[in-house]
Amino acid sequence: MTKLERPKMARWVACGLSIILCLIASPTSGQSSGTTVVDDRGVTVRFTAPPRRVITLMPALTESVCALGACDRLVATDRYSNHPESVRSLPKLGGLDDANVEQIVSLRPDVVLLTQSMRITERLEVLGLKVVVLETHSYEDVQRVLSRISELLHTGDAPALWHRIDAEVAAAARSVPASTRGTSVYYEVDSTPYAAGESSFIGQTLKRFGLRNIVPPGLGIFPRLNPEFIVRANPQLIMVGQGSAKALHSRPGWEGIAALRRHGICLLSPDDSDVLTRPGPRMALGAQVVARCLRGLQSGILP
Repeated sequence: MTKLERPKMARWVACGLSIILCLIASPTSGQSSGTTVVDDRGVTVRFTAPPRRVITLMPALTESVCALGACDRLVATDRYSNHPESVRSLPKLGGLDDANVEQIVSLRPDVVLLTQSMRITERLEVLGLKVVVLETHSYEDVQRVLSRISELLHTGDAPALWHRIDAEVAAAARSVPASTRGTSVYYEVDSTPYAAGESSFIGQTLKRFGLRNIVPPGLGIFPRLNPEFIVRANPQLIMVGQGSAKALHSRPGWEGIAALRRHGICLLSPDDSDVLTRPGPRMALGAQVVARCLRGLQSGILP
């Protein structure tokens, strides 16, 4: 090789190395374009590319996908997903116990997002679908799930979204009179009766307001209570759906509960119940419902 040829060869080698390095580092290379997610079962789910066709089978998961800017990827939801408005026109695939597996498969989703309580997870996996199980029982769960969905779909700023939710909950808590702190509260999830325990996301919202939940942590997240337990606890405030409230006075022994004697009852509309019982991006709206309730309690005019 002549002296004149050596510089030319060096330039070619340098150029070739640059191309190789660019290919290795490129975000569009096959290795780096894939996504690996560990779901709440501890199962590792691998994707060759961010999912474009998404099915959600819980309202909170639907709302989380949309809040992270990926609503356009939803091809179907569970029957109860009704927010935002755009998801109402999507195919509805049933609920917790009756999800339509055949219809799910026919929609060819890249991923199905659901919770561990659903019974169809293994069946969907046997049929070749990617399934990611996500649980949202607490504030910490919601923060983690938002990050997991953002990681999976390569979209949205989950930390910023969570910061906004948390800040708005705190602002709602500051908006109520300090005198409401320490008020004992019973939040009825269902007239069975099931209650929101202290460690649930609802219980955590109530605690942010300084309320004292009559359900101790040891009873679980959403325990079924003996009605006599509620009578003995004698809550000063009851938060209950409009449909269940009509029967409160007819329950044995309940006429003596402080909340019923002093009109300490917050009646929750269906919309109020939606935002309070969905652990996701609208938790700040749920906190505003609690704030409105407490301001009414303070003024003696409950909703």
